[in-house]
Amino acid sequence: MSTRLSDASCNIREIVSAYDRRALVFQGGGALGAYQAGVYEALDKAGVEPNWVSGVSIGAINSAIVAGNHPENRVARLREFWDTVSGRKLWAFTPEGDIYRTMRNQISAWVTMNVGQPGFFKPRFPNPWLLPTGASNATSLYDTSPLRDTLLKLVDFDLINKGDIRFSVGAANVRTGNFVYFDNTTHRIGPEHIMASGALPPAFPAIRIDGEYYWDGGVVSNTPLQWLLDQPDHPSAIVFQVDLFSARGELPRDMFGVIERQKDIGYSSRTRYTTDLFRRVQLLRTRHAEAVMRIPEQLRTDDDRQTLDDYEKSGPVNICHLIYQEKSYERDFKDYEFSGASMRDHWQSGIEDTMKTLRHRKWLEMPDKSEGIVIHDVHRLSD
Repeated sequence: MSTRLSDASCNIREIVSAYDRRALVFQGGGALGAYQAGVYEALDKAGVEPNWVSGVSIGAINSAIVAGNHPENRVARLREFWDTVSGRKLWAFTPEGDIYRTMRNQISAWVTMNVGQPGFFKPRFPNPWLLPTGASNATSLYDTSPLRDTLLKLVDFDLINKGDIRFSVGAANVRTGNFVYFDNTTHRIGPEHIMASGALPPAFPAIRIDGEYYWDGGVVSNTPLQWLLDQPDHPSAIVFQVDLFSARGELPRDMFGVIERQKDIGYSSRTRYTTDLFRRVQLLRTRHAEAVMRIPEQLRTDDDRQTLDDYEKSGPVNICHLIYQEKSYERDFKDYEFSGASMRDHWQSGIEDTMKTLRHRKWLEMPDKSEGIVIHDVHRLSD
């Protein structure tokens, strides 16, 4: 499919710019995250300029690269990151056919497990299972210090903290179990916040921030959509939510399929639940405002006036939901299979799915305020 936008889509920038909030929401998913980079490249070509980027795990890394670079450099920096972590060369070519691609991917995943990925993580020695309780390296299989160096190279944290784009990443407090968002409106963001969001146990170590330790946000929730919807202000918003695991799938036919399906369900986002809850809250907010309107002006309290003011400033939310659709040769190890060929496939899929979405321009247009929130999963529609 051509990755060139048609002439009819030339006003996409104008349509999207009508929203007060233009957000990118990136789910976790390890090696599948190259799909998000492809989505961003397609949005960038279409002139879609986000003013809020948010992510969990690998989505936090992609988000940091977007927010931590000027628009003209973002795609190149994303490309540099993914070329770095998938740069290991294992073979010259792979024979055609799904069976050969599956075998090659499985070998690639096995290599990742045993030697790590360049610029990302490396195995600990000695193995933590051999260390006594309480030893400094006894709680993770890999050392993620290479990721810190990569982030410092590719991300301008001063730019993130300048706040031109709102930036937020989710992590789980290991001690309390609470989900925490590191947001550049309340925190000074550094590489440790990104690493904390991606510290998936037991592979990666918990990251210490201000005396507390944090794991991957996916331990609690694999998408930061709820953080965006829970904000006290409710302006009009278009949200490009990019998920890497699909809640829908085929009935497994063997044990490998069972493991893969369990992972897909466990890490798929709770988008429907979150949006249904938000829709109910919006309905209650609307009914509250309508009730206050029936109160004579002279009898309204300051709280009543604030309710009406907040309602007047609120707007609808339009969610364009893009979900990576796995290839027939991929298996349960797809999220830690970092071969260059797979990275390029995922990236290209992100471009193509986004282009298909953007061709349905009517779904990008702002819905009526009375609808509260709408969701479009259009990239799976046939053209």
